[in-house]
Amino acid sequence: MIKKNILFISSWFPNKIEATNGNFVQRHAEAVSQLHDVEILHAIGDRNQKEKFLFDDKIINGIRTLIVYYKNSEISAINFLRRMKAYRLGFKKMKMPDLVHANVLHNSMFFAVWLKKKHKIPFVVTEHWSIFLKINRKKLSKIKLFTARQIAKYASYLFPVSENLKENMQHLDIRGNYKVVGNVVDTDLFVVNEKEKEKFIFLHVSCLVALKNPDKIIATAKKLYEEFQNFELHIGGDGDVKALEKQIREIKAENYIKTFGEIPLNMVAEKMQNSSCFVLFSDYENLPCVLLESMSSGVPVIATNVGGIPEIVKNGHGIIIEKSEKELYDAMKNVITKNTNFLSPQDLHDYVDINFSKKSIAKQFDEIYRKI
Repeated sequence: MIKKNILFISSWFPNKIEATNGNFVQRHAEAVSQLHDVEILHAIGDRNQKEKFLFDDKIINGIRTLIVYYKNSEISAINFLRRMKAYRLGFKKMKMPDLVHANVLHNSMFFAVWLKKKHKIPFVVTEHWSIFLKINRKKLSKIKLFTARQIAKYASYLFPVSENLKENMQHLDIRGNYKVVGNVVDTDLFVVNEKEKEKFIFLHVSCLVALKNPDKIIATAKKLYEEFQNFELHIGGDGDVKALEKQIREIKAENYIKTFGEIPLNMVAEKMQNSSCFVLFSDYENLPCVLLESMSSGVPVIATNVGGIPEIVKNGHGIIIEKSEKELYDAMKNVITKNTNFLSPQDLHDYVDINFSKKSIAKQFDEIYRKI
């Protein structure tokens, strides 16, 4: 099989300012690198930067990754022009790609359109942006929608990460050749822990923003503890942990609700392997990596019936609930009292391995790359 040169560019990508932003893009690139020669290019503004442009050129997990930081301005039009220039300067340092794999239909990806017009390089777009979901339509300005439609018009393929996102994009008349390709999980890292667990642990890991409702998960755990004292809730991530700790102190729940801050992926895997059930109580989602990672660790999930979640949480994988604290309480109670049946930990892992492993996702992308 002849390898192609694939250049990943993205509107979001992990960087020194936002360490976890768009980490799912990085995982897609790592998956594709199993079959092709991959490089990553990203441009982002930095308000504290004195220089016009700074180049951070590294090998990350075996992939050359160039992040170009530009001096940010208060004026969005100037920032857009500087971002485009940063991409052009970075592109001069990369290998000439056979294909560009763009991510997120934000105006940053006009750079992919420019590459197609200037160098005749075709591009595809993976879409993760929840702004296209019905619940967020009020946030979707006319200019953002126009931008998405224009970039999509030039793309060879659009890869929404869920059927739900695809349907929402089509409803908005974002036209293109569609193929759903999900998020990727490192199924060699997120593996089943065969040891018997010492205590029952509910786990929640996220960016802890309001739409994830971490405060409501804590309040529900407090209510559950009044009836059952045989569990702990571990909750944390790269968000405002201090606000959660304040809430936990106020309800005097420190002995059974534990917090943690931002942790690397290997520690996320360890926490999942030592937990009994993952809880996600979001207002909206696309295809949450954390649910797939939990199942890959052999741990069932409780999650809200939003976005692409019903596409991955099927019979035996966990419990899907509506956005109701009573339903969350009942689901957590049913899990503790073993009043529900889940697949075996190994079967949960195998489901994710077959459908969302690096090998599986790389193969799905490769089939389209070769058509193009």
